[in-house]
Amino acid sequence: MEKREFKYEGKAKKVYLTDQEGYYWIEYKDDATAFNGEKRGQILDKGIVNNRLSATFFKALEQEGVPTHFVELLNDREQIVRSLDMLPLEVVVRNVAAGSLAKRIGAEEGYVLSQPVVELYYKDDALGDPLVNESHIAAMGWAKAEDVAEVQAMGLKVNSVLRAIMAKAGIELIDFKLEFGKYNGKIYLGDEISPDTCRFWDMVTREKLDKDRFRRDLGQVEEAYLEVYRRVKEVLGDA
Repeated sequence: MEKREFKYEGKAKKVYLTDQEGYYWIEYKDDATAFNGEKRGQILDKGIVNNRLSATFFKALEQEGVPTHFVELLNDREQIVRSLDMLPLEVVVRNVAAGSLAKRIGAEEGYVLSQPVVELYYKDDALGDPLVNESHIAAMGWAKAEDVAEVQAMGLKVNSVLRAIMAKAGIELIDFKLEFGKYNGKIYLGDEISPDTCRFWDMVTREKLDKDRFRRDLGQVEEAYLEVYRRVKEVLGDA
């Protein structure tokens, strides 16, 4: 497969066309953003960690029956994916109260929920990606009811698989964000799975090993990302 012209650049990745219709060439960047782009910076080798971790997680999920857009890892920073027609929704699965959920429900950060919570957000940076429900989605025509039900179920399946993997790595999966899209009418998991999109805490110390270190100016951001990669690699091997 050949890399062709540049298509667009997102917050964390550059996207290129390929010589085969229906496939994109993705390049992961070291750029970091938070609070809908209000905070910007760089995390050294973040692109390498996120590219390889995402590939590793996607492969593991495929083996458990979760279809993903991942096709092939090319090198440290690049991979081939299917070009999905993305749903304008973010699916967030939470196992522990943290971030915005802790504030919304008045829980102390770190409170373990009695069951996973699935939330839906409308993808719109100008609106701050607002929290929505199935009624909003139906009323606005953002997605079909059956597609919403499917991505919620897939989110819970991903949660089950990832929690088991991370537990073996001595890491607690606090919460994470997923994005989905369609390819030939079928729903696939897209985007990435990394410390950018997940909250990871050390199971013993509860030290944060994710993007919150960048958001909250906690320091040792690069070290946290590399530690997650190192531990997952010990459990699953490299992508």
